[in-house]
Amino acid sequence: MWLLLLVLGLAAGSFLNVVSLRYDPNRFLFARPVIGGRSRCIHCGTTLRWFELIPLISFVLQRGKCRRCKARLTLQYPVVELLSGLIFVFVPLRLSSLFYILHSTFYILSALWILALLTLLTAALIDFRLRIIPDECNALLVLAGAGVALLTPVADGAGGSLLHSYGILMFASQNIWLNKLLGFLAGGLGLLALLAVTRGRGMGFGDVKLAAALGALFGWPDIAVLVGMSFVFGAAAGILSVAARRKTLKSALPFGPFLGLAAAFMFFAGFEFVGWYLRVLVG
Repeated sequence: MWLLLLVLGLAAGSFLNVVSLRYDPNRFLFARPVIGGRSRCIHCGTTLRWFELIPLISFVLQRGKCRRCKARLTLQYPVVELLSGLIFVFVPLRLSSLFYILHSTFYILSALWILALLTLLTAALIDFRLRIIPDECNALLVLAGAGVALLTPVADGAGGSLLHSYGILMFASQNIWLNKLLGFLAGGLGLLALLAVTRGRGMGFGDVKLAAALGALFGWPDIAVLVGMSFVFGAAAGILSVAARRKTLKSALPFGPFLGLAAAFMFFAGFEFVGWYLRVLVG
């Protein structure tokens, strides 16, 4: 089962690479020119054969180069494929450790979270390349959030929060739909206020919409931890870039990838992180 999930994830990652590299802001995210047609080398335009499209394996066998023009291929190909494969494998494992879920519900809930994390990965790749976050990604996240609200067990009193009892300490409601609504408002209005204060120098309106969509997916109070961690990750990346002399203090960084990274962190390690932080704070 885990091997099958890994293979499916690698294939999905290959598709995400196509979408993120072909995306044009003037087209629908899943328009035929974006997802249709044969794959080609981004350098020489040669149509690729089936054995050149095997996730991970083709990149390794070709030593990261096009077989025809010998141009070096971007590391995005294997990295995204591997990340997607890991998402497929570890999302069900994580859910089984967080909630007691019936088998039929478990499969659907796992699929929803996989869809959400793959959507975030796609949004991060596009934002990094074009400095734009497609509205289609935000819509998918909101829809996934509605599905998650329908299927997530709420017996712990924290209204489906991934933080469980820690969520109660942070004023989580027992009503999961109320938590999702509050998360949507907190994520969107919180970053909108920051956008207004900084006059757009720190982020764009696309980041505001993404934060609102993540609030609908994660709910309150998870979105508060998520946004906080995104600023930590962003600051760390900025410091490292300046130290490596790749950026200056005035250089702009796309914020979408850090929101996506914080979302993945929140899903896979948020409960343990908040528990550790509270123990350090109290002790």
